[in-house]
Amino acid sequence: MADQMETNDYENGWKFLEELTENGHRIQEQVLEEILMRNAGTEYLSRFLHGQTDKQLFKNNVPIVTYEDIKPYIDRIANGETSNILLADPISEFIQSSGTSGGQPKLIPMTAENFEKKTLELTLVDPIVKRYFDGLEKGKTMSLFFVKKGSETPSGLTVRTLSSCYFMSDSFKKSAPKICTSPIETILCLDHKQSMYCQLLTGLLRRDHVVSISSIFGSVLARSIKFLEDHWNELCSNIRTGCLSDWITDPGCRNAVSLILTRPNPELADTIEHICGNESWEGIIKKLWPEAKYINSVITGTMSQYISLLDFYGGGVPLVSPSYGSSESTFGINLNPLSNPYDVSYTFLPNMAYFEFLPVDKDGGEKAQESDFDGVSSQWSSEITNANGNVGPVDFANVKLGQYYEVVVTTFTGLYRYRVGDVLKLTGFHNNSPQFQFVERQNTVLSIDMDKTSEADLLKAIGNAKRHLEPLGFMLMTFSSYAETSSIPGRYVLFWELKFKESTRCLKLDAKIMEQCCSIVEESLDFTYKSLREANKIAALELRVVKHGTFDALMDFYVSKGASINQYKTPCCIKSEEAVKVLNSGVVEKFFSPKTFFLS
Repeated sequence: MADQMETNDYENGWKFLEELTENGHRIQEQVLEEILMRNAGTEYLSRFLHGQTDKQLFKNNVPIVTYEDIKPYIDRIANGETSNILLADPISEFIQSSGTSGGQPKLIPMTAENFEKKTLELTLVDPIVKRYFDGLEKGKTMSLFFVKKGSETPSGLTVRTLSSCYFMSDSFKKSAPKICTSPIETILCLDHKQSMYCQLLTGLLRRDHVVSISSIFGSVLARSIKFLEDHWNELCSNIRTGCLSDWITDPGCRNAVSLILTRPNPELADTIEHICGNESWEGIIKKLWPEAKYINSVITGTMSQYISLLDFYGGGVPLVSPSYGSSESTFGINLNPLSNPYDVSYTFLPNMAYFEFLPVDKDGGEKAQESDFDGVSSQWSSEITNANGNVGPVDFANVKLGQYYEVVVTTFTGLYRYRVGDVLKLTGFHNNSPQFQFVERQNTVLSIDMDKTSEADLLKAIGNAKRHLEPLGFMLMTFSSYAETSSIPGRYVLFWELKFKESTRCLKLDAKIMEQCCSIVEESLDFTYKSLREANKIAALELRVVKHGTFDALMDFYVSKGASINQYKTPCCIKSEEAVKVLNSGVVEKFFSPKTFFLS
């Protein structure tokens, strides 16, 4: 009976997906109509619609905005005014985004209905992966999930990250014992070190039942592997003796783990010790969890820097980037889990929000000297006109294959024609729903003089340099950067954490090779950078190599400032002087690109 139920759920899930995508255009129009019917009378929309619900009037009159445009309304609600100044339904809580606005996290309204809609995405991923991987129902996921303590607005509304909101929900608490090796108490533990230790321990104790590995972002999984490197001897000791380490003091963790760590298991400890004691950790995930069929984690965008690292540790276990979403909205899901991690496309779900797409053009050679819009990378220009102009965003029905777009979203929760800031490329269609590849966030991460280097350009340049090191046995664990402007001319500084594939080999760096890496990065940047570099308006790029664990300390720093470990993304560029000090404290060697530079 259980197998038949799972089969029916699988088939129903696919049927629902097919109906959604087949009727994408019609559903989109219905979504916009419903949003306007509910919210046209709000203070915000009344300014533009005067109580009317006409969809064309909405497109003609309602402006395309950023967070700063709606922040005054958010602040008023947070300070005690009723939510109907922005949306008709009552706000249940605020979702704290991982992005920032003016140095502060964004607060995104959430309603009870919208939360249920967001959780729908998770149920849609299940029938997709079951189509590609057999036997998932026979095991569990080794999850690496974490929560962050919430706060309150002056009006008493809860502020939490989206992941914490989900993991603390009754629906997840009910389902977790069936699907996760981690007891719910270890996931809800607010001490992240104790939480990670206990989740890894229970995952090892249940290693033969693990059919998938899951974290929200690839960065969390990468950090978990580094944590395992530092603690595997202690974990083996716990398994060998049947006793949990004394420093695990959280009552929930101790009680939950004691129900699993019930007796000494020297045989399992010997097996894990033999695997982890190897000179190289290549394929460690497959060796420790031999039944794991895939790794479930977001590895697109800035997370793509972890793909080669997770490939190395994965030992052939496929990397699956399941979905594309943000605090503002769910956008789409990956219908082809086995696609190349660098080429993942997401099929947009037409029932989640109303989507519009601003066509953007990338300059062929030089960048524009200035951006027309705050927060938009200068190498992209979005086609926006006034309310009555002809050029503007297009909808589901009018996107064109191969075109780049910036996504604009209208939600049930008070975001109207809101610029998310992501550049996407249309790669195809599933039925009548478009499929997009994430290209980059529209932001400048490094800037000196007239040069503005985007996140995508920086990732590409570092990727080129990394390939120069890989044949020599090096792995780039993670990186960041900042613009050093205390001297004239200023320079870009990269921080790299490196290690050898053979874990016992000491890290000795050849200055000539590292200088070549600096040169490769510079040669990979655009014409504007190279012109300014040749004219000595930008000084030679500097590469600072940091010791093992330095980026863990950086993550701890940001978590101490309020970041969520689940949603933490190692920043491509750092502007905080305190954060730069954290990285500088771990620097072991410095290298520079050759002082002279000539355009090739």
